[in-house]
Amino acid sequence: MIPGAVLGWDMGAALALSQALGINTLIAAELLPEIEAVMVRKLNEQMEGGRDG
Repeated sequence: MIPGAVLGWDMGAALALSQALGINTLIAAELLPEIEAVMVRKLNEQMEGGRDG
């Protein structure tokens, strides 16, 4: 854990949500890490920008 930074998602919860939504869990397991990486990077960029100004 790093204060003021997003490190990643709870993939167990993300896969459970995808299953609850009727999304194929094998497809979700393939796609979620890529989506997570982009989301984490963008959120951290936004939080860093908010601290600067």
